[in-house]
Amino acid sequence: MAASWPCAHAAYTWAVDEEPADSLYSLYQRGMSLLESGDFAQATVPLSKAARIAPEKSSIREALGRAYFHSRRYPEAAREFEAVVELYPVNDFAHFCLGRALTLSGRKDLARRHLAIAANLRPERRDYRIYRERLAQSG
Repeated sequence: MAASWPCAHAAYTWAVDEEPADSLYSLYQRGMSLLESGDFAQATVPLSKAARIAPEKSSIREALGRAYFHSRRYPEAAREFEAVVELYPVNDFAHFCLGRALTLSGRKDLARRHLAIAANLRPERRDYRIYRERLAQSG
C-alpha cells in the first residue's frame, strides 16, 4: 500500500502542473462576457483574479469596478475606480463612477470632488452634471 502512494502522488502532481492556468486575457474576456450579460456578481470572480495578476491594467480594474457597482458592492467599486483614477487622473468616466460609488457608500464629501472633476473634464456630459447637482442639493 505504501508503495502505491508515491506513484499516485507523482501522478497527481503531474496533473496539477500540466493544468493550463487561466490567462489574463481569458479571465478578462470571461469577466466581460458575464458583465455584458448582466451576471454582475459572477463577473467579479474572473475579473478580481485578473486584477490580482495585473493590478496596473486600468481596463480590468474599471470592469471590476463596474461589476462591483452593479452588484451593489459600492465600497469595493470605489476601491477599483480609485485605482483607475490613480493610474489615469484624466479618466472622466472613472472619476464619475468613483463619485457615484462614494455617494452610495455614504462618503458624500469625497464623492463631490470626483463628480466635479468628471463634469469639468467632460462638460458636454449632461449625466455628469446631473449627478453633481443632485449631490450638491442633497447637502
